[in-house]
Amino acid sequence: MPKCGNIFAMTANNDDVLREVGPRLRQLRKKAGTTLTALSETTGISVSTLSRLESGQRKATLELLLPLARAYRVPLDELVGAPPTGDPRVYARPISAFGQTIVPLSRQPGGPQAFKHLIPAGARQEPEPKTHEGYEWLYILSGRLRLILGEHDLVLPPGEAAEFDTRVPHWFGSADGQAVEFLTIFDRQGARIHVRAKSRKHPHE
Repeated sequence: MPKCGNIFAMTANNDDVLREVGPRLRQLRKKAGTTLTALSETTGISVSTLSRLESGQRKATLELLLPLARAYRVPLDELVGAPPTGDPRVYARPISAFGQTIVPLSRQPGGPQAFKHLIPAGARQEPEPKTHEGYEWLYILSGRLRLILGEHDLVLPPGEAAEFDTRVPHWFGSADGQAVEFLTIFDRQGARIHVRAKSRKHPHE
C-alpha cells in the first residue's frame, strides 16, 4: 500500500501543493505510456474526472489519489509532492564562547541539548567555577580536560566521561595547555542522562 504519512498532515494552507498535482499526474501517465481510458479502467475513475484532475479543474482528494498512487506504483507523498519528512542531519554553525569553539549537535528546542566543544591549545585559563540550573554529561574525545567540580579537581583523559548537577560550582579547561575536544549533553530541567560512566580520579597536574 502506498505511503501516506505526510498527506494526512496537509491542510487548507497546502493548496499550492495540491495545485501541482495535475501536472505531476499528467507526467506520470505519459511516463507510464498509458491513456486516460486505460487509466480509467484500472482505477475506476471516469475519464472526465481524470482529465479535469490533470488540467487542475478538479481538486485532488484522497479518494482519487489513492487508486492513482496504486496504479502508478508510487508513494502517495511522491504523488502529491508533499514536503519530505526532513533531513535528519544537523547543520549547525559553530559558536565561539568561553574561549572555546562550541558546535551544537541538536536542533530541537527544549529537552537535552548536545554539543561538541573544542578548547584550542594555548595559555591556561584561570578557573572561574559557575553554577546554573541543569544536569550535564561530558565525554572526552581527545586531549586532557581539567574539571573542577565543587571540592574535586580532576583530569579526564580521552575515553573518560563524567556527569554532574550544574548547581554545583564547576569549571573545565585544558589540563596542560594542549587542545581538548569533548562532547556534552546538557539538560536544563536537571534530568540525569541514562548512559552513565564513572570517571577515575586523577591527581591534578
